[in-house]
Amino acid sequence: MARLMSVFLTEAQVRDRSKAVTRRMGWLMARPGDQLTLCRKVRGRKPGEPLVRITTVEIVSVRREPLSAITAEDVAAEGFPRMSPPEFIDFFCSTHRGCRPESTVTRIHWRYLDAAASQKGEE
Repeated sequence: MARLMSVFLTEAQVRDRSKAVTRRMGWLMARPGDQLTLCRKVRGRKPGEPLVRITTVEIVSVRREPLSAITAEDVAAEGFPRMSPPEFIDFFCSTHRGCRPESTVTRIHWRYLDAAASQKGEE
């Protein structure tokens, strides 16, 4: 069964498939080959608020690194091609309590399963 992951801050990038990488505080259990169901919001839903599932992805790679190690290429893979690494670091720290540029985060790279399925149909 796929684990649920919230993509509240980047839902548009997930929907348009411009996001293939995410950084998380924690997520030490993530492993290549694991499947994730990306959802609008997982925790903190109000009573009666539905769980909105967007898509399912498969983890390609996982590594731990300082947030400050992010490259321009990875900022784009996070779905923010117009943002610089320092801008992304500021954004990430402002949206993740206790995070600082030197904090170690988990970098998760995934592939969209529905994209792979549609590509196979074209072959």
